[in-house]
Amino acid sequence: MTKVTIWHNPRCTKSRQTLALLQEKGCDITERRYLDNAPSEAEIRDALGLLDLRPIALMRTKETEFKEQGLTKDSDDATLIAAMAATPKLIERPVVFANGRAALGRPPEAVLEIL
Repeated sequence: MTKVTIWHNPRCTKSRQTLALLQEKGCDITERRYLDNAPSEAEIRDALGLLDLRPIALMRTKETEFKEQGLTKDSDDATLIAAMAATPKLIERPVVFANGRAALGRPPEAVLEIL
């Protein structure tokens, strides 16, 4: 049985679909409701490394908080990472971790390659 951790937002359709897919596959799931239990800057950096993404690619740039905080697509990586840690709503979801790898569940089937 594959052990997985999902940064999950139960109000998000893609997050719910990804969680259901992991359950269908019989995974041993640790569900982290990242809005209530925000990842630290170090955890976000680790996730970005596993995803092989720059911070801007993991951000929800259309959220009001993105503009309210004066963030832009040209903001430096450290600023973006700090913003995600302080305002987890800015983190794109869901992020799934398994087998020392990570995948963004957009679309949900994208996580199958790390199981």
